[in-house]
Amino acid sequence: MPRTALITGVAGQDGVYLARHLKALGYHVVGTLRPGSRWAPTTLGRAYAYLDGVQLVDLDQRDHEGWAAVLAGLRPDEIYNLAGFTSVGASWGAAQVVAESNGMAVLRMLEELIRFRDRHGWAPRFFQPSSSEMFGVTDQQPQTENTPHHPRSPYAATKSFAHHLVVNYRESYGLFTSTGTLYNHESPLRSPEFVTRKISRGVAEIALGRRSTITLGNLDVRRDWGFAGDYARAMHLTLQRDEPADFIIATGVCRALSDVLALAFEAAGIADVESHLGQDPALMRPADVAQLVGDPTKAREELGWEPTVSFERVMQHMVEVDMRRVSDGVEDSAGFLHP
Repeated sequence: MPRTALITGVAGQDGVYLARHLKALGYHVVGTLRPGSRWAPTTLGRAYAYLDGVQLVDLDQRDHEGWAAVLAGLRPDEIYNLAGFTSVGASWGAAQVVAESNGMAVLRMLEELIRFRDRHGWAPRFFQPSSSEMFGVTDQQPQTENTPHHPRSPYAATKSFAHHLVVNYRESYGLFTSTGTLYNHESPLRSPEFVTRKISRGVAEIALGRRSTITLGNLDVRRDWGFAGDYARAMHLTLQRDEPADFIIATGVCRALSDVLALAFEAAGIADVESHLGQDPALMRPADVAQLVGDPTKAREELGWEPTVSFERVMQHMVEVDMRRVSDGVEDSAGFLHP
């Protein structure tokens, strides 16, 4: 019998890449969608471009009773908890929602796993995506699995809370719970409010004469950027080990946002970046983190994982896809997924 994987938040960027990867490996994949979202089973449409063959279920991440019912009815072998609030910048204006979605929801999920094990004598393996933003202001460059957390946003604080919960429930109750601390990872499926997609879309529209400038905030922030498809592979690998553990999932290469911008304009064949660039202080975060770069040594040595797509190629692909979207008006296609 094929193994069953449950992916919460399956319609997001990471959920799509992971679902397709697991389907290719022969899994039966079930994914949850927030009721009333554009991806809800009653209003699917565009989701079939990416989630064909995936069983879809309505479930709000904060609905404890709904989660218990899905877990009891499905009895999955593996759970990948990808649902939740994902925007660092927007988290400042929605702190309570972020705390419920990213923090308390994880606590309730873990509690239900214990109750499930008490009834059935076993429990599914559980993956929690942690965030590099948890490290916040740190002098340790690059960060490792042992770097202390100093979160600098409501989003980062809730991800740190969930990360420590997963570790504690593993150590205290013996659950198979693993974390992957994911550094920035991008693709054409990234939502437009994220800066890399804002850049790729804006540059595409400039190249096609639909606008003249793109407005951004702090261009000096430095991050470790990779390809979302590579990071989905890493998520799966963390649950295939004999013992659960925590991993940094990163490329080990750090770039300034200004470098990302230059890569995008280069992909569109535009040499003069400055004349198309505007900066807005309103886009600055209340407490920004200057630099984050991860050390992926443990993932390489213990998971056999390494990135396969350079970030230069990722940005080139994102710009090319957005140029096709602007030109043809087709926003979603399975052909957009991989460079």
